[in-house]
Amino acid sequence: MKRSDTFWDSAADKYARKPISNEAAYAQTLDRTRAYLSPDQNVLEIGCGTGTTALKLAHSVGHLTATDISGRMIEIAQGKAKDQAIGNVTFAKQTIEDIANGSDQYEVVLGFNILHLLDQPEDAIAALHKVIKPGGMFITKTPCLGEKLGYLKPLIWVMQKLGKAPHVHFLNYARLEGMIQSGGFDIIETGSYPANTGSRFIVAKRV
Repeated sequence: MKRSDTFWDSAADKYARKPISNEAAYAQTLDRTRAYLSPDQNVLEIGCGTGTTALKLAHSVGHLTATDISGRMIEIAQGKAKDQAIGNVTFAKQTIEDIANGSDQYEVVLGFNILHLLDQPEDAIAALHKVIKPGGMFITKTPCLGEKLGYLKPLIWVMQKLGKAPHVHFLNYARLEGMIQSGGFDIIETGSYPANTGSRFIVAKRV
């Protein structure tokens, strides 16, 4: 299997051209997220990809730092920000370890479609807890392939061996919510929007 950063670098241009697969679900995710954002907040996004979500949420916050392990993804995102003349978003190639070892603190951390792709999501959640201010929020939406798509495991395994798929966890709702709670958060909202997407939207408060 390819290193994760190399895999996503090679996939970045194709990823950038790919349309949103479910516009209604994406719009609902953005609406629910905006309900917890305000113009005085310093916000972090992990796994920002080519920056689409960060740029759509930029007008709802004071400043947004959007990070990804893929340098090519970040290059594309920076180009989008320039084209759209959005100045309150900073895109940076960083790992979660880089972020946790820094000194910046955030009112909100966002992580969309990322936790299931991390080697150790529990460790990542614990690291993010360190950079969220007390009372701050962790907002995430995560595909939970273990709910309905467990039969895909053998196919994904073969694709990984061929370098055609990244590492992926087959999470279910209960395990995902348990990981977040064990990482030092109280869940204040959890749901699937729409109900049949197989992804879980969670808002959790740092305790």
